[in-house]
Amino acid sequence: MEVATAVTAPREFDLHNFENEEARLVQQALLPTGPLTSPTFEIAFRSQAIAEVGGDFLDYFYLADGRLGFYLADVVGKGLSAAMYATLAMGTIRAIHKSGQTPGAVLDLFNHRLLVRPVPRRYCAIQYAVLNPATLQMQCSNAGLPYPIHVTERSCKPLNVGGIPSGIFDAIQYELYTLQLAPGDAVLFATDGLHEAADLDSNEFGVERLIELCGGSCHDSADVLLDRVMEAAKAHSGGRQQDDVTAVVLKVLPTAASRS
Repeated sequence: MEVATAVTAPREFDLHNFENEEARLVQQALLPTGPLTSPTFEIAFRSQAIAEVGGDFLDYFYLADGRLGFYLADVVGKGLSAAMYATLAMGTIRAIHKSGQTPGAVLDLFNHRLLVRPVPRRYCAIQYAVLNPATLQMQCSNAGLPYPIHVTERSCKPLNVGGIPSGIFDAIQYELYTLQLAPGDAVLFATDGLHEAADLDSNEFGVERLIELCGGSCHDSADVLLDRVMEAAKAHSGGRQQDDVTAVVLKVLPTAASRS
């Protein structure tokens, strides 16, 4: 019996490590390979899973007409089970995100398709946005994530665009929010793991701290702003991460010129 146990345990341990490594590779495929920069804008991200893998995913890409599309999402749960559902959700959104429809219509269809083959106790909060680099106009729809934060030279405020997470109720129509950006503006998108990072007294990092950090940062690059936000949230929580955290900054370059 002792010999059998000695042989079996390492094999089980190796299988566990193998599965985690395979899941980690899948998780990497749910994120872009790096930042994206154009003559008009730059977009960058940070993502930290609470376990080996997590339930956050995002992507950014050019549409056929030259506009920039991007989405950020957070599925319910943590760890391997969340990563599996995130893979399903990302495959679903990738099948429709380049259709040329408005962000609201894309999320309507995304919600419907998740419900065609529902997974019990699983749903997905997601934002989808499209930027026209020529006019600097951005359209955005939101299904359950925290409000994006718009940073300008004179102000810093959340965009009042919300909605119900996808995969819960059918026949939902998502609001379409249109924002005219200007050179130097930035928009911060984040999953709730950033806002809800809590200290030992359960005080959350919160949107007010984010606004304070982002205010007056219109001259910073997307990377600098992201680093400041992520480091501040980590300091607030004392490094005790309670959820997956992902943040994206879309930055209009100061030299950009709108052709609206």
